[in-house]
Amino acid sequence: MSSLIEKAAQRLEQLRQAGVSVGDAPAATPAPAAEPMAAAPVAPAAPAAPVKAKVAVPEPEPVSREVFLDLDRLMQAGYVTPNAPRSPIADQYRVIKRPLLANATGKGAVPVVNGNLIMVTSALPGEGKSFTAVNLAMSLATELDYRVLLVDADVARPSLRRVFDLPAGPGLMDVLVKPDVKMSDVLLRTNIDKLSLLLSGTPHARATELLASDAMTRLLEEMAQRYPDRIIIFDSPPLLPTTEARVLATHMGQVVVVVQAERTLQSDLQHALATIENCPVKLMLLNQARGIGKDVYGYGYGYGYSKAEATAAA
Repeated sequence: MSSLIEKAAQRLEQLRQAGVSVGDAPAATPAPAAEPMAAAPVAPAAPAAPVKAKVAVPEPEPVSREVFLDLDRLMQAGYVTPNAPRSPIADQYRVIKRPLLANATGKGAVPVVNGNLIMVTSALPGEGKSFTAVNLAMSLATELDYRVLLVDADVARPSLRRVFDLPAGPGLMDVLVKPDVKMSDVLLRTNIDKLSLLLSGTPHARATELLASDAMTRLLEEMAQRYPDRIIIFDSPPLLPTTEARVLATHMGQVVVVVQAERTLQSDLQHALATIENCPVKLMLLNQARGIGKDVYGYGYGYGYSKAEATAAA
């Protein structure tokens, strides 16, 4: 073994003398390749939140003043009230309101534009239009899915304030005349959960022009479309003595013409209907018809027969 080392040393010395550069240390053994490191686990990306479709949410009802209606007094006067015992007159208005509701909610034979705007009128004064408008509004207010606004649009001879025994105050005319008056300032909430009132307000000499104005058109469009669950009943003036009702009728989806039995002349009724011939839906309600006996439906109430005649615009 030593001789081998000596020979190797001699050989190295010879190489140095010959000018060959020789490293003092043996060549380093190549380091083994590093083992590949395991990739750190990557958390899965959180799923993207689903994009929710925007749903149109009706604006809340404006806060308005509340008034108390004496329901006992109204019931004694013959009006339909929500908490009264079942009666023939209440049943009759249940029948009367069905075609009106169908047209107002798009479930009628044909679509009716602004079908939730319903005007109650008559040919002449004293035929029961206000009584009908109040009872119709009361009956509609018992529906589970709809709210009712009763408007006194008979600005020359308003009657709702007297019927409900309410003090004078601002109303429809004030909204049309005064830009700073809003609907929420004049709407009256009542102790009937789904019934609100809009009185006629301050009398105005140019009531006809106001009802025919652009301001009235905008107001009615807002009333019809802002709250899709609201049915709006207008107690309007009679058709023949005034022009306000004819103007108002041009904005309505439905018109109910009250006809008093044994009083309204056929010629007056024909003339009245001619003034609203362009209205899409017209219905006639026979008021104060007399029954033959006690077994006749509606005996003793005078509102026992109603004739609904809806005509679609050609």
